[in-house]
Amino acid sequence: MSTILITGATSGLGRHLAFALARDGHTVLAHGRDKARTESLVRELRAVGGRAEGFVADLASLEQVRDLGARVAGEQPGLDVLINNAGVGAGPRGGGRELSADGHELRLAVNLLAPVALTRVLLPALRSNAPARVVHCGSLGQSPLDFDDLDFTRGYNGTDAYCRSKFALAAHTFSLARELAGTGVTVNVIHPATYMDTAMVREAGISPWSTVEDGAAGVLALAVGEAGARHNGAFFDGTRPARAHEGTYDRAVQQRLDAALDQLL
Repeated sequence: MSTILITGATSGLGRHLAFALARDGHTVLAHGRDKARTESLVRELRAVGGRAEGFVADLASLEQVRDLGARVAGEQPGLDVLINNAGVGAGPRGGGRELSADGHELRLAVNLLAPVALTRVLLPALRSNAPARVVHCGSLGQSPLDFDDLDFTRGYNGTDAYCRSKFALAAHTFSLARELAGTGVTVNVIHPATYMDTAMVREAGISPWSTVEDGAAGVLALAVGEAGARHNGAFFDGTRPARAHEGTYDRAVQQRLDAALDQLL
């Protein structure tokens, strides 16, 4: 049985994953932004016989992200799976550019900087508990980065900002996978399902095409199934290996992104 941290566990896909994993006997470390909702989720997970602990942090703050990682590593040294599920969607139609606590464009901050920073803090624990896994929840919606304007200060569009952040998450995953090769830690990125019935999708005014149950299957396969053991540095569309945007595989793009991340973080 694994000890699994799920970010964004209080709603949508994260909540479904938490219950599925708890019922299967895994220890679930449920992250949420709201203390009351996180505590309520932990009580519900325990009520169905699950082992669960809650961790509260706002992923729009890098200080809180790093603190979350330090708390998890300190309190749960057996951590062997990290599911970076939390994210910010395109926002409501016509919505404007938003900033994180650190002054970064919000989608860049939550969808890219937060999972990268959290993974970095937790990698020593994951390495010590190998075989271990990192699963990044990405998207088929990907657009190349503008390295001269990573914070999207010019011509902002919420959908484009979301797609840029997911492009970057995929490119980072492939670079990190090479770094982790041979350590016993695998990292993969997945498009769980298209337009799942989540608050993110509804906020954008989109009628859901699929359910969180549809999206959970591929994530669970990478987190605790055979797929996560067999693959490292792969992109999945649900349960199927697929191709990310071709630009994400460009080593020059990955190297430039790594350098930018080092600076931003």
